[in-house]
Amino acid sequence: MVSLLLSSMADNVSPSKQFYWLVSVFSGIIMCTIVYKLTGIISVLCFKGYRKLSNEKKLEWNNRGFSTFHAFIASTASLYLLLLSDLFSEDYHDELIINRTSSLSETVLGISIGYFLSDLAMILWLYPALGGLEYVLHHGLSMFSIFLALVSGKAQIYILMVLFTEITTPFVNLRWYLDVAGLKSSNIYICNGVALFLGWLFNAYLIERTLTCLHVSEFEMTGDLFYVVSFSSSFSCYPTLLTSDQIHHGKRNLPLGLLQLACGAPYVGNYECVLVLEDCQRFD
Repeated sequence: MVSLLLSSMADNVSPSKQFYWLVSVFSGIIMCTIVYKLTGIISVLCFKGYRKLSNEKKLEWNNRGFSTFHAFIASTASLYLLLLSDLFSEDYHDELIINRTSSLSETVLGISIGYFLSDLAMILWLYPALGGLEYVLHHGLSMFSIFLALVSGKAQIYILMVLFTEITTPFVNLRWYLDVAGLKSSNIYICNGVALFLGWLFNAYLIERTLTCLHVSEFEMTGDLFYVVSFSSSFSCYPTLLTSDQIHHGKRNLPLGLLQLACGAPYVGNYECVLVLEDCQRFD
């Protein structure tokens, strides 16, 4: 299917459009490189403990710097495109929502591909210091689904919904920074855990599920294999692997219904589920 898509792209997409996509991807790579270096420079000047870290920890520290930066860009742009712009408004366009695209949405997708390529390159180069096989699989599926949406101009709304979940990444990274800095018992660590839970619940359930329900009829009407592959591969990066027993265990101070509501959202990253529920245990 990918070969057919590429041949169709070569026939139907102008060279200028293909060049624009490449520029977006390389912009994402350059962005990650610059932020990676700036993170190291700023950390040396502002955080005394940075110099005492091992080389491996410094690499991950800087890596999480451009991860956080991409998260801000991707989530902010996705929020604008999904809720604030007229791109997916039913009142401004006659075509199906899953067929809509814009220069901004293509730029966001291209930059995200550049980010995932950069992060994956570091993961493979330093394997398994920055993550194991699950990270390689996650990044591979993410790039595949984003690539399909970009070159075909289809189902970009669903990819943007997934990219909006990056809004919780800064909290995940801040959690790691505080842990490395020896502040795991501090109030800011607890507040960050609460913020992670609330942000995760908001984007995973309220935004993604609501928008999916609004447009699922259009998804079913197409009957196109592409939509199935793109939609399922993108959201398969966020499986829910926690059982009801895991949700209930050690969470007596939080309503079970609220936790089940959150963990029942089908597009939530398993890693973030573990972090959120681990933070919940701290209140017991």
